[in-house]
Amino acid sequence: MSNLSISSRRKRTYDAIVIGSGASGGWAAKELCDKGLKTLVLERGRDVKHIKDYPTASKAPWQFEYRGNVPIEKREGFSRPMREETLHWAIKDDEQPFIQEKPFRWFRGYHVGGKSLLWARQTQRWSDYDFEGPARDGFAVDWPIRYKDLEPWYSYVEKFAGIAGGKDGLPELPDSECGPGFDLSCIEQYFKETIQNNYSDRHVIQGRCAHITDTQPIHREQGRGKCQNQTMCNRGCVIGGYFSSNASTLPWALKTGNLTVRPHAVVHSIIYNEKKGRATGVRIIDATTLDTIEFYADVIFVNASALNSNAILLNSKSSRFPNGLGNDSDVLGKYVAWHNYRGKANAQYEGFQDKMTDGRNPSHAYIPRFRNVQKQEMNFLRGYAIGIGGGRGFAPDTSAIGDQLRENLLHPPLGKWNISSWMMGETVPTEENHVRLHPDLKDKYGIPQLIISCDWSENDDKMVEDYVAQSKEMFEKAGFTNIRANDTKAAPGSDIHEMGGVRMGRDPKTSLLNEWNQLHQCKNVFVTDGACMTSTGTQNPTLTFMAITARAANYAVDELKKRNL
Repeated sequence: MSNLSISSRRKRTYDAIVIGSGASGGWAAKELCDKGLKTLVLERGRDVKHIKDYPTASKAPWQFEYRGNVPIEKREGFSRPMREETLHWAIKDDEQPFIQEKPFRWFRGYHVGGKSLLWARQTQRWSDYDFEGPARDGFAVDWPIRYKDLEPWYSYVEKFAGIAGGKDGLPELPDSECGPGFDLSCIEQYFKETIQNNYSDRHVIQGRCAHITDTQPIHREQGRGKCQNQTMCNRGCVIGGYFSSNASTLPWALKTGNLTVRPHAVVHSIIYNEKKGRATGVRIIDATTLDTIEFYADVIFVNASALNSNAILLNSKSSRFPNGLGNDSDVLGKYVAWHNYRGKANAQYEGFQDKMTDGRNPSHAYIPRFRNVQKQEMNFLRGYAIGIGGGRGFAPDTSAIGDQLRENLLHPPLGKWNISSWMMGETVPTEENHVRLHPDLKDKYGIPQLIISCDWSENDDKMVEDYVAQSKEMFEKAGFTNIRANDTKAAPGSDIHEMGGVRMGRDPKTSLLNEWNQLHQCKNVFVTDGACMTSTGTQNPTLTFMAITARAANYAVDELKKRNL
């Protein structure tokens, strides 16, 4: 029996384990496999093969039985609204119940590829204004890295992923390695010109996005092609025109022969060996059999998405770490933050009646943060970026009936040009905004349920007020009409950008991770998804997650070779 046990353990032993297969997990797998490490990727959801498992990709509306509406019998078990186009990504309520101590919307992607199949694909770099923010403005703790530390890794990731955008020369938003961007519509271009004429501190640019517009050899080697502007990205892209783990990093890692992907693996905890003073593996619950299985490795990357990464570490208890793995500082699960999308605005424009948009655009215009950039000047900390989208649709008269209604629908006149904007504000991390494990309630896998206790602050309210006022002012200066700007009062989490809880920092007394994303107290465990973020910035965060991950994975391999892990 002992020989069988040894043989079984060997079969479950790898050089590295990556928890999660989304954007950051995929990059960890790619880098570790490229460097020769036998790597196991654990994914709690089902397998999704690129192309094969995108059942609604490129389908026209009339190809859905109910024009995309989900019939009642298919809605059972789901509390959220859904569409047939993306029903294959939805998870049922009983998959992972959680406690909302305060209202919170938690979006999850439980399948191979995770939220890399669902993201908005916006990829703006951080600058030192962001990395130096906490130290300069007196919130959170100082980041242990600066822009220079990530700059080469941003370039490395961007060249591989394929980014579209422009060279803008803005110190608050460093330029990326880009292919041609997507043109602004005429109303967006007009708005850009009015901003240039009226403001010296604001710039309307093309939002940089993870779409291939100029296919390079590295993209062909991945089997990916140029974006076709279908704008059906969240169904899965058979062309691989936008970056996802499924189209890019995971197939690349598989080609090395070093990758094993294990779906239906619900991670319970990380195994800590007190004699060795290090983590030795990961304990999972098989989602189909409910069996408990242990896998072993010398290095572990935690990329389960921010809140789940917190939950896994909190549940990884031992005599050495009774409050969660590496949690000597008692800040694990605390200082959770996200982005503030509460502000929305829209308006109309009487001009450009002779123009219409040409095709679809998978990106949009973007105004980088302009508040409190070089100095504190507002009655709130930090600031917000603004997304801008403008277009023109048809305006059929539906008041008629019979033949006239049919004619109106078949030959509708064009409506006015519309423009909309939305804020993406930086929330300031506070100790009160946290997650913790419920002492008694468990999910169907026997894992403690997560309590999410997060709320808006006065700083967020003041930021929204400023966005609303500034949106109205900018739209008025542009001569737009029917201007509406408001605070939606949406619950935290609505932006899908949770960050923090396992933050990086210089001092082990106030942070969990060092400058290489290692747990201060357990050096062979790395956390490189949103949980590692010390502050949130105003940019869409996934590009930064990917760059941080590539940097940490290469460091981990070097340390492994030196026998430091």
